[in-house]
Amino acid sequence: MPKAYVYTRFGGPEGEAFVDLPKPAPGPGELLVAVRAAGVNPVDWKLRTGYTRPGSTPKPLPTVFGSEASGVVERVGEGVRGFAVGDAVFGSTLTGGYAEYSLLPAAITAHKPAAVSFTDAAALPVAGATAYDGIQQLALPAGSTLLITGAGGGVGVAATQIATAVGLRVIGTASAGKKDFVESLGAVHVPPGPGLQERVRAAAPEGVDAVFDLVGGADLEAVAGLVPDLTKLISAGAKPRVVELGGAAVVRLRTAAVLDQVAALVVSGTLRPYVTRTFPLAEAARALRTVEDGHALGKIVIEVAP
Repeated sequence: MPKAYVYTRFGGPEGEAFVDLPKPAPGPGELLVAVRAAGVNPVDWKLRTGYTRPGSTPKPLPTVFGSEASGVVERVGEGVRGFAVGDAVFGSTLTGGYAEYSLLPAAITAHKPAAVSFTDAAALPVAGATAYDGIQQLALPAGSTLLITGAGGGVGVAATQIATAVGLRVIGTASAGKKDFVESLGAVHVPPGPGLQERVRAAAPEGVDAVFDLVGGADLEAVAGLVPDLTKLISAGAKPRVVELGGAAVVRLRTAAVLDQVAALVVSGTLRPYVTRTFPLAEAARALRTVEDGHALGKIVIEVAP
């Protein structure tokens, strides 16, 4: 039976395990995909702790980890148009990506360009698309200054590249160990933590036009007051608090068209997924710990099959 990496209860890593699961059957509007690669994201371990996205309910246990994957279509559900068995695709998963097989909703699944590897494609549906949606939502004119908190992580790396490509000046917060990497993306590096607001003011004496927050917590609190127009304060992970501060959550469009746009940026060389480390499915726990420990640089991807 196909293997999958799951959490069997809410809490810490002790609830994680490999299990054999029946191959899922695609329902109407769904695709059964033989997974080639799966992206690893902070939300994966957060869901294991019992966290629920606003407006959603926990999935029944055991739950397969992972919310994005790339692979090859094996079966097409009723009513699906535009996809055929054998197509290379990528998108968000319905049944988890840390598995040999997963179901993907056809409406938010895209064809993988031949020039994009399965590994890189698996890094796009969450991090790449979130970054794209956020930059589009801010709609800043060229020459504006954008502060990105957490610029060294998966979403931050993509957002920094997309922002600089449209002519924005980016200030990115990241740990000291990620300084050279963040600067290589074209951003001005600023360390996070106490005194952040003063450091940002020193880096941008003319002011900050917008904030794209990816870390929440004390850093979001510190920089929220730097934005003169609070419609330009957005967060990808701290929705309740950013709204309380007068800003807004990143509006995720979750469409195949967005995935096509993000993939086109990769093909053109505008966006590099920066998959800095890969793990086989058998080492899914190590992959997840790398992200959960908060030290991941760029994107971590599990390569499920060659």
